[in-house]
Order: sequence, then C-alpha cells, then structure tokens
Amino acid sequence: MFFAFAGYARVATLSEEVIEPKKTIPRAIPIALGITLLVYAAVAMGALVAVDAQELAKSSAPLVVAVGRGDLAFLTPAVRIGATVACLGVLLSLLAGVSRTAFSMASKRDLPAYFEVVHPRHKVPHRAELAVGALVVAIVMIADVRGAIGFSSFAVLAYYGIANASALTLAREERTYPKWIAAGGLLGCTLLAFSLPIRSVVLGTAVLAVGAVIFTVTAKRRAESTSK
Repeated sequence: MFFAFAGYARVATLSEEVIEPKKTIPRAIPIALGITLLVYAAVAMGALVAVDAQELAKSSAPLVVAVGRGDLAFLTPAVRIGATVACLGVLLSLLAGVSRTAFSMASKRDLPAYFEVVHPRHKVPHRAELAVGALVVAIVMIADVRGAIGFSSFAVLAYYGIANASALTLAREERTYPKWIAAGGLLGCTLLAFSLPIRSVVLGTAVLAVGAVIFTVTAKRRAESTSK
C-alpha cells in the first residue's frame, strides 16, 4: 500500500522550478494525494463489483480480468495500453524527482559536481537525468524488481522519517504543520519500514550505513581542506 502511494514527495524536489514554492508545494502534495486516493478507490470498487476479491488477488492482471467479465470486454486492450501509459507517466515523474535530488546533492558536493550542470537551453539538470535513467535501466535489467521494490520502500521510508525528524527541530514560525503531525509521521515511517520483508530491511540498512560512512568521511575531508 505504501509503495502504491510513494512518489508524492517528488513534488517537493521541484521547488526550485515553481512559482512561490512555500505556497504551491504544501497545496500540491495534499491535492495529489487526494486525487490519487479517489482514483484508487473508484478503480478498486469497480473491480470488486465485477470479480470476486480472491480471484483478483490470484490474477497477474486483475483489471484486465475485471473488464473482461463485463459487457465491455472488447476494451481489454485499452486497459493494457492505459496501464502502460500510466506506468510511463509515473516513471517520468519519478525520474524528474530523483534527478533533482541528485542535482541538489551535487550542488552541496555530496555527489560529484559533474551532475550539477544545468542545460543552457532547456534549463534542466540533464546530466543528472541521464545518469538516473541509465541507473534505472540497469536495475530493471539486472535486479529482481520485487526485491528492488522492497529496498526502495525501506529507503523512501527512511528518508521520509528523517524529514519528519528534521521537521520536529523547526521553530514554531518555520513550521507549516503542527509538531504532532511530524511526530506521527516519524512513528509511522519507522513502523512501516520495519514491517517490510527482513531481506529488504537488512539490505536497506546496509546501504544506508555505507552511505553514512561515505558522507562522514567526505564531510571530514571537506572540513579539513577548508581549514587549510
């Protein structure tokens, strides 16, 4: 369920490219979540009316099964095409968000400065976008997608938890929402992260630990070079 809704925070990574981000972003995220929830609810209810829940659960293409049982069975190819287009749209939005994260990290030298470059004409971090796209293609070709989903969910929950923990440190005038929302978010992220399959938890923890070590070492070297 969490993975199905993951990605809404990508809106925040585009804050440098929108007008009045302090107003636009806090509005855009709840609106995006609300629209998604309504679409999911409508699709789920329609599918359950057409087909038994157990049969849907056993199917690898439940929406195709649901459409095939009704009077509009001839629209089954349209459902497959629609699912493909929807997946491509989600992939595009995620690539845009992740590439902006890489761009921001490069600007702070947490990633090589090579990814900080902005295209002179299109005004997008094209090097970061191409690198992220190549990485995604490599993962899809080499890794088990189900394992990648588990690891991705753990990693996303980890940095959502960090974001909530960071929000707890903000002064009252700096906060957009009450403090208890950040506390609830931190608790929810922690519980969800450690309810994932143990393999995802172990792999995610190991990768985050390696990342923390690399960050600590590079930060220390950067401080030493600055002091000199």
